[in-house]
Amino acid sequence: MFVPHPFHPRRGGVVPPARVDPAGLTGPTLGQARGRSWVRTSPGLFLPRAVDLDDPDQRILAAAGVLEPGEAVTGWASLRWRRARWFAGLDAGQRPLPVPLLVQRHLVKHPSYRLTREFLSLHDLEEVDGLSVSSVRWAVCFEARWADDLVSAVIAVDMAAYSDLISVDELRPYVLSRMAPTGIEQARKAVELAAENSWSPQETVMRLVWKAWRPESTLLCNRPVFDLAGRHLATPDLLDPEAGVVGEYDGAVHLAAEQRASDVRREALLRAVGLELVTMVGADHADDHRSFRLRLAGAHDRAAESGSSRRWTLEPPPWWTDTSTVAARRALDPRVRRRLLAHRWLG
Repeated sequence: MFVPHPFHPRRGGVVPPARVDPAGLTGPTLGQARGRSWVRTSPGLFLPRAVDLDDPDQRILAAAGVLEPGEAVTGWASLRWRRARWFAGLDAGQRPLPVPLLVQRHLVKHPSYRLTREFLSLHDLEEVDGLSVSSVRWAVCFEARWADDLVSAVIAVDMAAYSDLISVDELRPYVLSRMAPTGIEQARKAVELAAENSWSPQETVMRLVWKAWRPESTLLCNRPVFDLAGRHLATPDLLDPEAGVVGEYDGAVHLAAEQRASDVRREALLRAVGLELVTMVGADHADDHRSFRLRLAGAHDRAAESGSSRRWTLEPPPWWTDTSTVAARRALDPRVRRRLLAHRWLG
């Protein structure tokens, strides 16, 4: 019986789909393909039913089986294949998204993939671990263009920068030069609103809500705060240094007793040096963030009324390692980079 081989040495257990082979050498026989042990993943292509099609890499590879030379995987799937952490290929309801494919032909539609016949130059066609993928700039631009809204477009840019796949300065000239008919203005706006040190999509949402409420604010993402003796106090999700207000997004992990205790201690430290804290939680999305904006206004009012002297600084001590930009992270010694930033990529 035909058993598919692993696709690439660096790709663990994912296997490519196979076409029916009457001899059973390069794929299942027709009888096997019709049996319970195999599943059709797209027209003419099959995988063993035991294969985990919930795994994003396996879904990408299964969809890519229809590609021919000069065609490529793009969008979230191109970024995921490069090990970017935040591109899991799921929609807001945690349902699998179709894999975006750049093709040059008319193909039969299938739920597992989404077809686009946009022009792809040779400069934007790459191979990563044996798979044909669009360049990072093409993939990020595609995600930002076709995102449901501007917030989602900014998240795509922020999270690509989080994994150091591209910097804002690298992406900006590309989106300005693109003449794609769909969504290019949204992509251009997303680049101007993007930040290179947002650590999660939720942090990006909080930043954009805050910025819309108070456009004049200068918001710093995950900038370390020190006391005047150079001791590290905290690295808040967001900081408005002029107003003296920090913002934190509390997800499910913050509900654990140990984490909550740590959060309370950090809040006390920040308030002790003259910083006011505001927290966004998941429930704030239900009322279009009105509750969060009210708390944010309260934090700004308290910071303005306190009039306390500034007992904190953003000036890091000499021993501190800067990881606030894509350029700074790329410039690190590889060993330091792995030690500090390994969590930014999939294993």
